[in-house]
Amino acid sequence: MSNQSSRITAAGEQSLSKGEIFDVLQNQRRRYVLQYLKRFDGPVSLSDLATQVAAWEYRTPVEEVSTDQKKRVYTTLQQTHLQKMQEAGIVEYDPDENLIRPTTHTDDLSVYLEIVPGSEFPWREFYLSLGAFSCAVVAALWTNLYPLTVLSPLEWATVFAVVFTLSAAHHTYSGADMELDDEEFHPDQFQR
Repeated sequence: MSNQSSRITAAGEQSLSKGEIFDVLQNQRRRYVLQYLKRFDGPVSLSDLATQVAAWEYRTPVEEVSTDQKKRVYTTLQQTHLQKMQEAGIVEYDPDENLIRPTTHTDDLSVYLEIVPGSEFPWREFYLSLGAFSCAVVAALWTNLYPLTVLSPLEWATVFAVVFTLSAAHHTYSGADMELDDEEFHPDQFQR
């Protein structure tokens, strides 16, 4: 299945092809919009959104965002980015009330914001190797192959349970600060 024909659908809504998703998400400002919307259950004001996006773009706390910085972001969000995101069904934008609401697609797109940098450890290969090694040890234990019989099967099971748990914990906590790439500013650096 190609990227163009692969589609994400939500019940009763239009579907998005991967091409459409990447077209919308190619812009950092639109990715920041999604990052901000993920923090709230309901609608957000355009003013608050513009202030936070400006803080992320200018790498400054929200309280230190200047009027000019906010205005630049506000204007482009209002005139360009939010309309494009609404046309794709990613957000609902009410220009009369200046409110932005997430749609079911907003959460669906979170996976696209968690891009693994090229220097990231290949976890799926690690887990596959660890699983294969575990299976080899079990097979060796069935045949009573020395030196694996030094530990009992329960001790081996404990070793593998601990290794898998520690690996998963490290994977979880080391991946918590994933960035889109090394040069981009991470939106969670400053709190809302």
